[in-house]
Amino acid sequence: MTQPASVDPARTPAAPGPAPGAAPGGPSRAPRGFRADVRTLSLLGVLAVLIAVGGITEPDAFLDTGNLQLVLTQASIIGVVTVGMTFVITSGGIDLSVGAIVALASVWATTVATQEYGFTGILFTAVAVGLGCGLVNGVLIAYGGLVPFIATLAMLASARGLALQITDGRTQMVTVDSVLELGVKDSYVLGVPPLVLVFAAVVAIGWLLLNRTTFGRRTLAVGGNAEAARLAGIDIRRHRLLLYLLSGLCCGIAAFLLVVLSGSGQNTNGNLYELDAIAAAIIGGTLLSGGRGTVTGSVLGVLIFTTITNIFALNNLESAVQQIAKGAIIVAAVLVQHRTLRGGGDT
Repeated sequence: MTQPASVDPARTPAAPGPAPGAAPGGPSRAPRGFRADVRTLSLLGVLAVLIAVGGITEPDAFLDTGNLQLVLTQASIIGVVTVGMTFVITSGGIDLSVGAIVALASVWATTVATQEYGFTGILFTAVAVGLGCGLVNGVLIAYGGLVPFIATLAMLASARGLALQITDGRTQMVTVDSVLELGVKDSYVLGVPPLVLVFAAVVAIGWLLLNRTTFGRRTLAVGGNAEAARLAGIDIRRHRLLLYLLSGLCCGIAAFLLVVLSGSGQNTNGNLYELDAIAAAIIGGTLLSGGRGTVTGSVLGVLIFTTITNIFALNNLESAVQQIAKGAIIVAAVLVQHRTLRGGGDT
């Protein structure tokens, strides 16, 4: 006759006991939410240190209101791309084509034919091109069976080549006043550039989508264990298609913001955006292998990288040094993630 299982008080969820994270007779382990808070506070601390460094090395230039507005504006463009990248990486995928899609969308949106339709034509074209590229990526990966690395690498090459063909290597200037006016100080709302407001809206929607909707829970499930997610009834292929559509949409929005900021479209736009977006997401706490993602952390990662770039520029340091620093930060972030997982950290 089967004996009744004994109850282990230490494993009973409702049982009173030590403070959360401390198991009697075992190693201490902080709750997941606590670790996430510590990670966020750490990123805020890094950002505060960088601001202090900028204020000490170039106090007049760095702390100038115009420079701070510029930092936020530049962060807005790559930040929108990073929100889409966060979803893709959280699902266990990768998108190497985001920079090329931004370039293609920006030049397609600034052709003479497109500008004849004014503000609406430029915005619609930029978003449509981003969605179109995302659709191609999604179909190739979800239904074509291609590895995300290969599919998005092919899109990177194709989009860059098409952008070059459209512009013939020349810069396409924007002549639509309603678009250019968004980039001048007269359009600022309480001192905040319109581009920053758009970025804030995208971040808010992205946070809600990832943390408060079924779509976000499915994204985490697919990244954590795709087979288990499939057995649970999630349409894996359809969901991956939607994720790359989302990434393409973010690229289209970023392309429009870049057109507003620069007043032009160039085939070199979005150069190395894929590196910046991936790096920002990783140091923000998004797990490179999927299953965990944080929009808040990704935003802080973007602000950290943008601030570093600004400090380097103000101190006349070479761009090569900037890239070396970014590469080192990526390696350090991945090593920390691996060590956390081996030690029984977040999953």
